[in-house]
Amino acid sequence: MSTNPLMQSAVSRRRMLQLLGLGAGTAALAACAPSAGSSAGGAASAAATGGAKTDFAFSSWSFTEEAAAPALEAIVKAYQDKAGVTVKDVSFPYNEYINQLTLQVKGGQFTGAAHVDVAWLGSLAAMGKLQDLSALTEGRGYTDAALSAAQFDGVQYGLPWTIGAIGLITNAELLQKVGVADDAFPTTIDEFEKTLKDLKGLGGGLIPYAASTKAAQLKDILIWMQTFGSPLVDGDTVTIGDDASVEAVTWYKSLYDQKLIAADVDRFDARSLFAQGRAAILDDAPVGRNAITEESPDKDLGSKLNPVSRPVLKAGDTPRALVWGGAIAVVDGEGAATAADFAQFATSDLDTVLADYEVRGLPPVITEAQQSDVVASDTFGSLFSERITATASSNPFWAFTAYSQIETVIAEQVQAVLVGKTDPKKAMQKAGEAAQKLVG
Repeated sequence: MSTNPLMQSAVSRRRMLQLLGLGAGTAALAACAPSAGSSAGGAASAAATGGAKTDFAFSSWSFTEEAAAPALEAIVKAYQDKAGVTVKDVSFPYNEYINQLTLQVKGGQFTGAAHVDVAWLGSLAAMGKLQDLSALTEGRGYTDAALSAAQFDGVQYGLPWTIGAIGLITNAELLQKVGVADDAFPTTIDEFEKTLKDLKGLGGGLIPYAASTKAAQLKDILIWMQTFGSPLVDGDTVTIGDDASVEAVTWYKSLYDQKLIAADVDRFDARSLFAQGRAAILDDAPVGRNAITEESPDKDLGSKLNPVSRPVLKAGDTPRALVWGGAIAVVDGEGAATAADFAQFATSDLDTVLADYEVRGLPPVITEAQQSDVVASDTFGSLFSERITATASSNPFWAFTAYSQIETVIAEQVQAVLVGKTDPKKAMQKAGEAAQKLVG
């Protein structure tokens, strides 16, 4: 795979994260959550001053994932040994995680450290049970962009763990079979569709693009809507139902009908298909790399993974990508002080961060780790940052506490189009109206 030495630059990677503009994005969330309560910062202050350590619970969906679980288990063990405490792990599969975590937090059944997608911070903060962790950020080397990504309404409700993006990853060997070089992936939608048809022509049941088609992950269509020119949201007005969103769904349906994408695929199905050599392209974050390579019978698959920029509607457009990131939040209650100390340890202790990177390949959020040889020598990570993360933007629906329900009503309508129950125009009009009611 061809590489550009400039992509290996630590300054370049650091600048990539700064260019995401996440601070501006989170500022737009200000109207959606309460200000920190009187207990905010309590756990952080206690942990920062070296208070007595106690047992606590740590929740993460990654405990359910074969490729990621060993990294989390190693972090937990290291902290248990260091602090002399017991950490109880709590886990739910990703597609169920936020709903289950919300129910447990609301019901007082969960306190402690919680691994969260940065998109969830607003809805979790609205319950008034998250600690303000700002006291634990000073002198730890977190980048400003990473800290901003884990804030809501100006409060540090989470310590950033990794900030990156979701974009297209290809099997370079399969693409080469249809004449597409590593550095010459199609740049427009029309060229992209032609390449998918060429890939299908290879036969053997190959799925050219393992795009999400299950409702649980059909929020992926939003980035294609933006590619076709829909802003999704204009102020507090949902724009889905506009010509661009209808055109995007019409195109997606055409891929489905031509069997260029497959039925009943979510992120985990896509990884499995890709790992088995049955798919050539998928949408994923950097974390998907290890999940794919560990499952694959092809021990050289890792060297064939090639991150590429998403095709655009017309030449000259900026490729779209979705900001993706994880943080560790602390739910107030029993064990919260030690949970906050653990959150700081997991996200900013250099040895811990680098060991985690070598297992999961997730972009680190502290400057020293970004500048390390471990990260600089990772060609895949450098290419992903240069081609995908550099132009990533936040999902505008994250500005609303009901964002998850908004994505669900849109996904359900897109799925109805795919299976032929309705047409794109009617479906997107209905989706836009339902989403608008949730915005309020």
